[in-house]
Amino acid sequence: MDCKRELRRRMLDRLRQLSAAEKQAYDRQIAAYLYRWPPWQEAQVIAITVARETEVDTVPIIEQAWREGKTVGVPKCDPLTKTMTFRRIASFAQLEKAYAGLLEPIEEQTTAIDRDELDLILVPGVCFTKAGYRIGYGGGYYDRYLPGVAAVTAALAYSFQVVEDIPVEGHDVPVEFIITDQGVMHCGR
Repeated sequence: MDCKRELRRRMLDRLRQLSAAEKQAYDRQIAAYLYRWPPWQEAQVIAITVARETEVDTVPIIEQAWREGKTVGVPKCDPLTKTMTFRRIASFAQLEKAYAGLLEPIEEQTTAIDRDELDLILVPGVCFTKAGYRIGYGGGYYDRYLPGVAAVTAALAYSFQVVEDIPVEGHDVPVEFIITDQGVMHCGR
């Protein structure tokens, strides 16, 4: 566990060192690969977080999904039960700052999306292995949500976030793909 915490800390430090220009260039490359990727093109219902400052910027990706007529679901976390649901948003005005400073859907203005409706889930993380395992932010929400989902799972990451090895625990659920500034990586297992 300490090893994961240390890896998370080191990678977050590395992410904070990216210049604004580097980050924007990487974000554009990642988005370009994403939009050309068949699972994105075929997906009607997409689950995605509103990124924090060190993550690949998802605001333009959400806007692109809306332009393409896709349904966008953003996670709503319940810190008491450590569970989450995805809720439909049609505007950024339907979000509020909530759990851990994340922008989450306002429940009264949004409706829940059933797990079976999701076609593509874009999973956040701090670092990843080529096999799709990840170190997230330590809450375990996605590891509890993902087992049994039929949707394609992918992460958006800078190429340097893909590392050789991370500690893997029994409850960790890998993603199927990682989309980086260098292309789409299939996480073969």
